[in-house]
Amino acid sequence: MRELPHWHTASAQGPREHNADAVAAYAAPDGRGIVFALADGVGDHPNAARAARTAASAAVRTPVEQGAIGAVLAAQRAVLALGEAGDCVLVVAVRTGEGYGIAWAGDARAYAWDGYTVRQVTKDHTLAQYFRDHGQPVTPRMEHVVTTSVRTAGAHEIGTATVTAGGLLLTSDGVHKTLSGPTMLDILGMPDRAATELVRTAISLGGSDNATALVVDPPGAEVTTEKFRVAA
Repeated sequence: MRELPHWHTASAQGPREHNADAVAAYAAPDGRGIVFALADGVGDHPNAARAARTAASAAVRTPVEQGAIGAVLAAQRAVLALGEAGDCVLVVAVRTGEGYGIAWAGDARAYAWDGYTVRQVTKDHTLAQYFRDHGQPVTPRMEHVVTTSVRTAGAHEIGTATVTAGGLLLTSDGVHKTLSGPTMLDILGMPDRAATELVRTAISLGGSDNATALVVDPPGAEVTTEKFRVAA
């Protein structure tokens, strides 16, 4: 049976009335793989929190053979079955070998993390990113308007990426829209504390949203803060 990766997570409500972020992980009992999911509810409402919890739970219970897109689609079916207005964004990572298949809807992110470098592998589904891609000016408000979500995304709109080896960092926008890349990289050098420190630092620097991070450590990585760089 393949050894499971070491991972840890943290979340904080911040100044919101509800914590509408959710994380989940589930390892296949036969050792075929493990699925990680991080969901961020759209809005500050109990329905948003319920949608995020439902999406994350459904995603990680998807058989690994269905892959990351299959996990997002399973999350979509579960959220639609709630029959209420709650919605969320979601990023999923499915590990079946040494690497991960990634899929997402919205602006939850995944980063590849090898113990020395960190590289964003998702691309935000936001109005701001759409305008950037088309060479148009962007306003701050556009950063918070998602163009896909778990409830609304078509299968062809789900983003995909592959991480061939190493570890991962999954974040909600309360972390990655508050912390700079170099700051996140420094914090990742804190074994077993990285997720907690990412969340704590985001809130302490004035983050106005829920903040959640899930860190999957690279296999056998000896984390030192002296060799880090942010990969392009």
